[in-house]
Amino acid sequence: MELISDKINEYIENNSSPEDAVLAKLNRETYLKVQMPQMLSGNIQGKFLEMISQMLQPKRILEIGTFTGYSGICLAKGLPKDGVLHTIDVNEELGELVSKYVAEASLESKIVLHHGNATQIIPTLNETFDLVFIDADKQNYCNYFDLVVDKVRSGGFIVADNVLWSGKVAEEKHDKDTAALHAYNQKVLNDSRVENFILPLRDGLNIARKL
Repeated sequence: MELISDKINEYIENNSSPEDAVLAKLNRETYLKVQMPQMLSGNIQGKFLEMISQMLQPKRILEIGTFTGYSGICLAKGLPKDGVLHTIDVNEELGELVSKYVAEASLESKIVLHHGNATQIIPTLNETFDLVFIDADKQNYCNYFDLVVDKVRSGGFIVADNVLWSGKVAEEKHDKDTAALHAYNQKVLNDSRVENFILPLRDGLNIARKL
């Protein structure tokens, strides 16, 4: 299912600020060298994450799902001088590529890379987060929410990607990933600690604010 037509997507791209040089280079290299490059956030979603971060001016960000580092670089642009983004990914093989572009973006002092199982790493992070971005294995989304919600300050945000899953969440029959994403959306909706809405940007973003 197309959430937005190709024609509208093209119009949006043509009427939005372009990627900076580092992100454009990372985008190209991801599509040339990495499997499933469509997992990369891309310019429009990346610009949205960048602007959310710039509006919040967060001191601490947690990203669950680094991939090649595109979204993390976008999010880190809103950090103050003493701000830090912790990003977690199970795939160590992409670590060298991520580090390369973090350095090119001059963000080495602001981005901390963690490799391993996020459900094991998150409890070890003794931080209070202003912003959390979830974009990892879909069947663990509910677990990630449970692990981070008490680490997010009042007024902070939890943003989860892919929550519309190409429109499959609105269908009657669900595969495992679709069922997990629908369960996540229901969980956030019914949690009295947050208020939320779903933004149909790209593959859907569930944006929750901690009360």
